[in-house]
Amino acid sequence: MGTGRRISGGKELKKILRERCREMEIPLVGFAGAGRWETPLFDPWVPESYRPRSIFPETRTVMVIGLPIHLPVLETSPSIWYHEEYHTVNTLLDQYTYRLAAFLNREGYPSVPIPRDGYGSVKVLLKHPVAFFSHRHAAFLAGLGTFGTNNMVLTPEFGPRVRFGTVFTAADLPEDPLWETPLCTRCMRCVERCPVGALTEGNYPGELTDTHSCAGHSANLNERYVAPCGICIRVCPVGEDRKHFGREDPTLYEPGKTPAPLERAWKHVQGHGGL
Repeated sequence: MGTGRRISGGKELKKILRERCREMEIPLVGFAGAGRWETPLFDPWVPESYRPRSIFPETRTVMVIGLPIHLPVLETSPSIWYHEEYHTVNTLLDQYTYRLAAFLNREGYPSVPIPRDGYGSVKVLLKHPVAFFSHRHAAFLAGLGTFGTNNMVLTPEFGPRVRFGTVFTAADLPEDPLWETPLCTRCMRCVERCPVGALTEGNYPGELTDTHSCAGHSANLNERYVAPCGICIRVCPVGEDRKHFGREDPTLYEPGKTPAPLERAWKHVQGHGGL
């Protein structure tokens, strides 16, 4: 633990944190004051017991980081390739948030990392499909993106193909502005392609994911070692990553419209490593 606050200015400390993230090759970083959870921005809002100060009363600022899932890997879903990358990204997020919290503690600011997945297994989600803290809402409140029809946070850089990690800190750091322009195009591809019909055409949060159906499908895929599903984030047209990988036309995921080389590649990957 730190013996004193060596960096006293919030702006300076935030700059240093961003630099540390750059060194760790973390592309998305955002900051939100804990007070943002106290003012409902839509209905239903985050219940009080799920807010940062209810979990770690010393919280003054919430720091959120994001790591992308590589689109070509996700395209093979359900597959062992996506299964492994999903867990790799989760592990990195837990390691990075731990390191960032440890740095803040050394600097004299009480801080804690929040685990990427706050539940024991998919079987737990079938009984209680809610974690003790929502990284999605934290990413939204830290200005990293907006919610889409698929109930995920969409970012301009990677669409919904991002996993988020969170640090609660007693440091008083400047907030980032909310992303106010909706990123969702309302194309309904996520609704149409969901294999268990867990999504509706309504806007989030008025229409929520059928979490039981979603978790049940994940449980089945988990038994085959190819969970999670990821279809709703694969087909989303939002994100600069689509341009980077030459996937700007999202119709390539529709039956009969997939280029033959991609279809062969996906089937090859899907035929290995899982049941």
